[in-house]
Amino acid sequence: MKKLLPLSMLLFSCVAAAGNNDAIPTCYSEKMSAPKSATDTEIFLVIDQTTLFDGGLEQSVADNVRPFLKSGNAFSVTQFSAFTQGHYTDVMVPGKLDSELPKGLRDNVSKPLLTKYDQCMALQPRLAGQLVGGAMKAAFGGSSSDIAKSDIFASLKDISGKVRQSQAQHKIVLLASDMLENSSVTSFYASQAVRQINADKELKLVAENQLYGDFGGARVYVIGAGLLAEDAKHPKGIYRSTQTMQALAKFWTGYFQKSNAELVEFGQPALLNPVH
Repeated sequence: MKKLLPLSMLLFSCVAAAGNNDAIPTCYSEKMSAPKSATDTEIFLVIDQTTLFDGGLEQSVADNVRPFLKSGNAFSVTQFSAFTQGHYTDVMVPGKLDSELPKGLRDNVSKPLLTKYDQCMALQPRLAGQLVGGAMKAAFGGSSSDIAKSDIFASLKDISGKVRQSQAQHKIVLLASDMLENSSVTSFYASQAVRQINADKELKLVAENQLYGDFGGARVYVIGAGLLAEDAKHPKGIYRSTQTMQALAKFWTGYFQKSNAELVEFGQPALLNPVH
């Protein structure tokens, strides 16, 4: 096995490796082959750059991703907004953490090689955390309320293809977005506020425009539903009626059901329970 690199050098090599769909260097080598095992869980963090999050909600996103950055799991951070110049759907960083070497196989590995392997495995979650943190900082930092449109339907359809292709036993999507569509198909706004939509009518529009996706049975969590840029200008926030938010939640529950996914929790805006 190669000599372990300092964390800063590993980070540099990981960014370069991201184009190979895995930003985490493996701890295995020709001298110690990786065990054949399926990815346990893959978490897809999806960030809508048309939504402005405060520091507390950004921290909540990070706190919910962190527990999944462990051996045998995979992750990715994807940003999206409207289909305008400089804003598009982009997988910022993908990675997979190695599965642990079974105890029975450790006895067949030399002690020096095993020591380097154990050091590398201990480093992987730290490395994954820094990569995810850096991608989150870039995505949230590039968010803007000046983007006129928010093509959420079309973006989610594109992203669902990546989720469906995952070979993980469990697929989780953590979606950081206000969930307020504003495109040529429909708009969930009225006079700079969230309008009370007719969920069934909006679902029919999605079908007519062939904008349902296929998330391959993933479990979905939303954080940030109903947020508006105007909220930040009002210390006490802006009131949104229960009926308005219920209609929004009903629509997205139906959308994900028809897109082969389960909407587990719809954070309005925060999640009440941790992602699991």
